[in-house]
Amino acid sequence: MPDAVVVGAGPNGLVAANLLADAGWAVEVLEAQDKPGGAVRHDRGVDPAFVSDLFSAFYPLAAASPVLAGLRLEREGLGWSHAPKVLAHPFRDGRCAVLSRDVEETAASLEAFAAGDGAAWKGLQEVWEPLRSGILDSLFTPFPPVRAGARLALRLRAAGGLRLARMMLLPVRRLGEEEFRGEGGRLLLAGNALHADLAPEAAGSGGFGWLMSMLGQTYGFPVPTGGSGTLTDALMSRLTRRGGVVRCGERVTEVVVRDGRAVGVRTAAGEAVPARRAVLADVSAPALYGSLVAERHLPGQLLADLQRFQWDYATFKIDWALDGPAPWTCPEAARAGTVHLADGVDALTRFTAQIAMGRVPDEPFALFGQMTTTDPSRSPPGTESAWAYTHVPHRVRGDAGDDALTGSWDAREREVMADRVEAQVERYAPGFRSLIRARRILAPPTLEDMNANLHGGAINGGTTALHQQFVFRPTPGTGRPETPVPGLYLASASAHPGGGVHGAPGANAARAALRRERTRALAHLQNRLTGRGLEGQR
Repeated sequence: MPDAVVVGAGPNGLVAANLLADAGWAVEVLEAQDKPGGAVRHDRGVDPAFVSDLFSAFYPLAAASPVLAGLRLEREGLGWSHAPKVLAHPFRDGRCAVLSRDVEETAASLEAFAAGDGAAWKGLQEVWEPLRSGILDSLFTPFPPVRAGARLALRLRAAGGLRLARMMLLPVRRLGEEEFRGEGGRLLLAGNALHADLAPEAAGSGGFGWLMSMLGQTYGFPVPTGGSGTLTDALMSRLTRRGGVVRCGERVTEVVVRDGRAVGVRTAAGEAVPARRAVLADVSAPALYGSLVAERHLPGQLLADLQRFQWDYATFKIDWALDGPAPWTCPEAARAGTVHLADGVDALTRFTAQIAMGRVPDEPFALFGQMTTTDPSRSPPGTESAWAYTHVPHRVRGDAGDDALTGSWDAREREVMADRVEAQVERYAPGFRSLIRARRILAPPTLEDMNANLHGGAINGGTTALHQQFVFRPTPGTGRPETPVPGLYLASASAHPGGGVHGAPGANAARAALRRERTRALAHLQNRLTGRGLEGQR
């Protein structure tokens, strides 16, 4: 009998399984798909000569994560590659804001937009650097982060804590206006905020945009050399060497609860898989509480709160095999791994407003990835393996464009939306479409079919908005991996700290399970000692 069953072999599930195996637990991981990795996989499905990342691609949070650093995955063959520049945000008039790992280069790029903006960027970086380790330690531990938070509080006091707290809560539009005179710095912050589902006017979007920008400034946006799946391969290799077992093609349909405690799971094939100590679920909160655990085992308030759970934006993605590099009108964009495509903060506001109104955006904000620029092993010399994704509403109530898109995402709608994204790329790289050798379209339903955790194409396990973060994630009063069912732990991006490939939800769940077992063992020992003492008195 395994000590723990982990449901889901995504990065969080595999991190959890590794940490439990390190503690000497026998671990079995059950994955519904025929391959492990969740949203960290690659293939050659667009063109045999091109490596394409199926879902996620760039990993600043992985590079910064103390969780993944502690696993020492480089010993399992994992390597990282960087583009010459981290990120570029071109304008249609030929200007370009560039984020580089060299702060002087970033500052010089922004200084070209307005005098003093280079110094303003350095000022933001100077705020970040003394707080960096404390912020990351607090971010990647369960909420509230007691020890890490106490250390961070001391540093915050010296750095003017209330002012920083105000900055973190600002909408990114306001933060950009306060810090920069020109558009370049404002767009770097706002574009990075939209790596989540945070509109420029949303509270907290300034803090998220600043955090992502500083991660890029410090760690870059690296990619696993050879394809995103090499990160999964490293986690798998480490786990199997420690005796862990991963079974793919095994969909879990029920968490078995007996005498008020999780004691195992049941698969779609009817197999009962027992767990002596714990069940860890790398699945979304709605899937865990709305499907895998029977209602009778859950508090009514949790089920009621779950009705208010909010997903992040739906995602529409395209992969391309290109016969040459994208012909950007801004030469600086050709050297960046990630390129943001929107003509100003107002365009980002317009884009998010259309989504909020349930309309498919007519000029979608696109995040464009240049994978061969970042990792030359991804395609033949002189070519480019590329992708772009944008966001669309979960419930489409209309089309802001002229194509009558309804959100059915049938064959016609997929092609039309892909053409719309390519038209956006063409605005900044005329002639781009002539380079397309092949493309693959991943509409929201396709993404969910390939990974059930990507509900409706949502990639972050739930909104990043403040009302569903920290103690509110996934529902009010939670924020930790423990669930109302003893022995069951939430180990997915639906748990704090949320989406991104960093392993923290899985690590938090594993540590909670280990902590509970230590507490139980200590209590058992104390009871035995107390019993012996009483027997001696008799």
